[in-house]
Amino acid sequence: MRSLAISLVVMLALGLALISSGCMQNGPAPDTSAPEDGSSVERGNYTSNETLVAFVESAAAYVRENGKEKALAEFSDLNGSFIQGELYIYAYDFNGTTLAHPVNPEKIGVNRLNETEGDVGIFLRKMNDAVRYGDGFGRIAYINPMRDRVLESKLAYGVQIDETWWLGSGVYTGSVDPDTSG
Repeated sequence: MRSLAISLVVMLALGLALISSGCMQNGPAPDTSAPEDGSSVERGNYTSNETLVAFVESAAAYVRENGKEKALAEFSDLNGSFIQGELYIYAYDFNGTTLAHPVNPEKIGVNRLNETEGDVGIFLRKMNDAVRYGDGFGRIAYINPMRDRVLESKLAYGVQIDETWWLGSGVYTGSVDPDTSG
């Protein structure tokens, strides 16, 4: 019985050592805090998940306060209040049609479920599922319209507004990793 207990303790210690070995970090942790002065997020800074979520939640609150039509117009305005550096709000219906997109206004009214630019179609299907009953995160390989249309990886967060549409935003995280896109 005693040898069994010792074996369990040793196995537990080895398991914890293996699990935590991937959690070690060399060097200082990146700054992921939100700007304290309310300034926009610029390329080269990190945006935390909390900042991204707060940005999207503020857009959802704007919809509730101002209605769908006014909100979609504001979200589609490149000079509007929902542009903060590379963060911007976009909106889609659950059929994959773009309802708002300030940096690609030519996509408004276009169904993008079968689009092959980056992995938009795959992303929209995944986000539709993620936000169908609330909110969720997704990752997309997307052409960064604010950086010479370079294909980059983007972490996105979205919320369902009602049973017909959702809105979201995302932060570009750098070059595309083929193992994580799509």
